[in-house]
Amino acid sequence: MAALTRTVHRWAREMPEWLLGAIYIVAAVALAVVLHRVIIWVARRATRARPDSTAAVFVERVRKLLRWLLIAIALAAVQPALDLTRGAATLWARAAALLVPGLMGWCAIVAIGTVIDVMMRHADISVEDNLRARRRRTRLGILRQIIVSVVLLVTVCTMLMTIPSVRSLGVTLAASAGLAGLAVGAAAQPALKNLIAGFQMIFTEPIRIDDVVIIDGEWGRIEEIRLTYVVVKIWDERRLVVPVSKFLEQSFQNWTRQSSALLGSVFWYLDPAVDVERLRAKLGEIVTANPRWDKRFWNLQVTDTKADGSIELRGLMTARDASTAFDLRCDVREALLAFIRAEMPEALLRRRVMVEGSAEGASASMDRPSSPVG
Repeated sequence: MAALTRTVHRWAREMPEWLLGAIYIVAAVALAVVLHRVIIWVARRATRARPDSTAAVFVERVRKLLRWLLIAIALAAVQPALDLTRGAATLWARAAALLVPGLMGWCAIVAIGTVIDVMMRHADISVEDNLRARRRRTRLGILRQIIVSVVLLVTVCTMLMTIPSVRSLGVTLAASAGLAGLAVGAAAQPALKNLIAGFQMIFTEPIRIDDVVIIDGEWGRIEEIRLTYVVVKIWDERRLVVPVSKFLEQSFQNWTRQSSALLGSVFWYLDPAVDVERLRAKLGEIVTANPRWDKRFWNLQVTDTKADGSIELRGLMTARDASTAFDLRCDVREALLAFIRAEMPEALLRRRVMVEGSAEGASASMDRPSSPVG
């Protein structure tokens, strides 16, 4: 054993420095790869019983990233054993000081994303009563963006502070923080305003993911909530990008604030002589036979009279959500109009004209049928 050790030392002394350094680097990388395989193998065995758990998902997501992190740490550790010039050693150390914090920050972001994604899986918004799930998804989404932003800021600052010139610049900026703060604050006021509004969104919750809203005259659903803006998916597949502050400072309609169930309305403008009771009975048949009705409520009322001589009839019906309510209203409107056209043409608005004159003229005018309008 002693002879083998002496032989190895003699080979090391006789070996060129560049070859010895290459062997050190290869050995460090190989050791990092082996250590990575062992860690992943142990982690997979530990999470094998629960493949859908947070730990199991995190292991799969961080697997490749962990390999590069271990290689970077190994290369940073082997640097003192290499015969490098002063400039090369400095460059090697600075590269390692930039790589290791960057990879660690990346790992932290992956870990945060994994935990929040697994938590979001338990918040299913496809169910009928999804108010609690939408609230949870909204909070988790905004919380992830806040945490990731903080981790990115800390990572970038850590990486930059390893550079001496940047570190000295930071000291200089700290000395003149008053003027710099005013300048940066004035330039970043709109961004900071929306950023603060994003924090406020978590606690006030004026909107949530999948909420149905009307804003700027557009009907759509909340698709994404970012720290500074919100993406609204319009009914015709367009996307409306709205600053977060607008939802806190201006009025808008939220149709699913407390519940997704809605009360829909349909209006008809008919002749005053219409048999309202007959129409009400027919509306009841149409609504109750429609599968989109949620069996909570329906009604038909005369709500107004118009200057053109017509009366306004309003039909009310309930549905489980906004999309279903819209389709139900269209179905009911079409079906009742078809019934009026086929069975009650007298319900269509008619113009009436009184003719003053002789009895024969009056009698003739009374015998003349009115023409329907609309």
